[in-house]
Parts: sequence; structure tokens; C-alpha cells
Amino acid sequence: MAPLNFVKLLENSPNEPGLGWSLCFIGEDQSNKLAELTQELRGEFSRTGDGKEILSGFSYWGIAPTIAWDYACNDRFYLVMKQSIESFRPRWNQIYSHNIKDQKYHYVSLGVGTGEKDQFILSLLLKTHPDIFYFPVDMSSEMLRLGVQKATQGSQMKGSHVLPIQIDFSIDTNVKELRKLLDHVLDDNPVLFSLLGNTLANFQQDGDLLKTLSQLLRNGDKLLLEVATTEELSEEASQKAAIEYAKTKSFREFVTSALLQNTDLHIDLNSVFFEGEVESDKALLVKVLYRNLTGNNINVMLPDRSLINFEPEDTIRLLLTRKYVASGITKIISDSNLVLVDNLHTTLEPRIKNGFGMDLLLLAPHTSRTTVKDSLWTPKS
Repeated sequence: MAPLNFVKLLENSPNEPGLGWSLCFIGEDQSNKLAELTQELRGEFSRTGDGKEILSGFSYWGIAPTIAWDYACNDRFYLVMKQSIESFRPRWNQIYSHNIKDQKYHYVSLGVGTGEKDQFILSLLLKTHPDIFYFPVDMSSEMLRLGVQKATQGSQMKGSHVLPIQIDFSIDTNVKELRKLLDHVLDDNPVLFSLLGNTLANFQQDGDLLKTLSQLLRNGDKLLLEVATTEELSEEASQKAAIEYAKTKSFREFVTSALLQNTDLHIDLNSVFFEGEVESDKALLVKVLYRNLTGNNINVMLPDRSLINFEPEDTIRLLLTRKYVASGITKIISDSNLVLVDNLHTTLEPRIKNGFGMDLLLLAPHTSRTTVKDSLWTPKS
């Protein structure tokens, strides 16, 4: 009887007051992740953010970054995020009606974030598949807790079908283990994966990440990918991209939150710099840097209580992000043995006419019977 009572507890938990119990698969030793973060903060001196760094994933790892990210996403003055969230529902509705609605997909969210977009996705998937399994995946267990609560709010999902997974999905072996877990739970049922919010752009080796994630897809599976876009690659455009992020205080607080949580460095938001450049023929690249402007050496204590010397003009790279040109993201998709099924573009801040936007792409493995719709996304001259 005890196992049945336990299942009932989980099935009703999303819609009941109280703690809202949920299962969570912890896939990694958190002490190893802390050691990895510590090691990256011991990098060499660099004025350009190529020495000491906080790798993607660690920017969101832990309670302080989770709270800071939630605050930034709800900041009405953070227009990029505001428009990205508000425009997502109609874009997803169209992708769903054209390609998804007549099929039953389980859902795997790679990087759950604050959960708003997953809530939109699940609300439609549940219409045709009330017994859907939802696998939110994130490196941060705190982000999982936050995102899952929002994603399942008001839904009729069974709590026992909500299975959060804490892993770093940029690691090849973790992705292979995730696929094994999905095979055990779902057998051969098709899966819709997602990588939303321009998360791909935060990884230094973005192409390698998409190749790694493509291993998750079987015939019949789909990947919903969201990326920020630009119509041109120029020095002027790169500076506009940097300014776009720099003008929001809540975003500055977010990017410094990992330093605040994991070091004893006194944080000065005026020491955060946003530097744009053109990355070959692929994207506008924005580096977010913390620079020592004090003119003095600073001893910074790391999580293992060791000290590093943070010299004047030295930097710690806090975050990477990009805005892709059409040809750039097309090549990354092709190199990952994926094909484009559908794409919807949204122009951000149309009054400014800076050529920036968001694209929601539906991808499939190349081996499936899918035709690449080149006409859906034609690079602008």
C-alpha cells in the first residue's frame, strides 16, 4: 500500500498547497561542479576575458543566480527578455499547429529557466497527450525547482510524470546517460526536446554543444531551438548588441551573482563591461566582463578558501552571448546532422530598426523523412 500512496502523493502535488513534492534525478556530484568552477576562476591574466571565467551553466548555478535570473526575467525594463517571453506563445502556437498537434510527444526541456515557455509548450502538448511525461533538465537544482513550479502551474499534469533531472547537458557522457534514461521510461515514443532563450549562444563551443545534443534525437523526435538573430555582421552592429544588454541594471546584477555567491569579491556594478565583436561569418559575439578598476591587486577567496591575485585591469568573463546571422546558424545545424522543419522569426524592438530578432526553429535528425524548407529562412543580402 505504501508505494501506491507515494505515487498518489506525487500525482497530486503540482496542484496542491504546501511544499509541492516532486522527484528529482541528481545526475552529478555537486562537489565536482564546485571544483570545476573554482579551477576556471584560477585562469591567467587577461584584459579581454580569455583567462579567468565562469563557464555557461555556472552563471545560473545555485540559489543566488537563480533568484537574480528570475528577477531579471521579470524586470519590465529588460526589454530583450520581456519581448522574448511575450512573443513566444504565438510563435509556438504556429509551430505547434503546423507540425505537432496531430502527434503525441513527451517533452524534454534542456535548460528549464523560469518555466514560462515550458508552461506554454505543455499547455498545448497536453491537449493531445494527457499522459505526457515532462523532463525538465538543468545544471542547477534550484533553477529546476523554480522552473517546474511555473511550468506546471494550473496544469492537469500528473506529478509522477514530472521528472526533473539535474545534469550538465553540455557533457557528452551526461547526454548519453540522459538518452538511456529516456529509453527506459518512454520506450520508442517520440520526444520533443527544446533549447530555448538563446541558451546555445552562451556556450563558447556552441557548434559542439548542438552536435552533442543531436545524439538525443531518434527518428520521429524533434528539437525546438530558439536563437537571437542579426541581419548584419559589422562593428557597429556588435556595439549595438553590447549596449542592448548593458543598459539593464537587473541583468548586471544577474551576471555578477555567481561571483557574489562563490567568492568574497566586493561587487561594483560599474566594473561590469559588455564588449561586442564580430565572430567570423557566424554571429555578433558579446562578452560580459568584470574588470578590476581599483588600480590595486585584490586577493579573492575562492570556494576552496584558496586565494587568487586579481590584478589591475585583469578580467573575469561572466557570460558569453551571440546574435546569429542566418548562414551562421544554418551551418551549425547542418554540421550537427540536423535539418530544418520550420522556422518563425520575430523582430525585437522594431522601432529601433537594429536588425535584431529571435528565431524559433523546429529541427529533426537528418535520417528522418524530413524535407529541409530552405525557403523558410533566406539570408538577407
